[in-house]
Amino acid sequence: MNQEKKKALISLKTARGQIDGIIKMMEDDRYCVDISNQIIAVQGHMKKANILILKQHIDHCVKDAIIEGNGKEKIDEIADILEKIIQK
Repeated sequence: MNQEKKKALISLKTARGQIDGIIKMMEDDRYCVDISNQIIAVQGHMKKANILILKQHIDHCVKDAIIEGNGKEKIDEIADILEKIIQK
């Protein structure tokens, strides 16, 4: 597993832990703004993980496909993902 994937995995595991914490906060009827702040933190970890995964994909899969002369499909995949990110 390369560095980008390791960092993404750490970020995802952190988000998972935070989600468990958010669920507990809700069950304990904690203050809504505190819950919202934790949700924002989780979203940040998810975004970070996604960026790291996409960087790894570009650095390896897309680069290799371009070298092999069939990069159009990989580039189109990245364009589709970026479109989804922008729409949010």
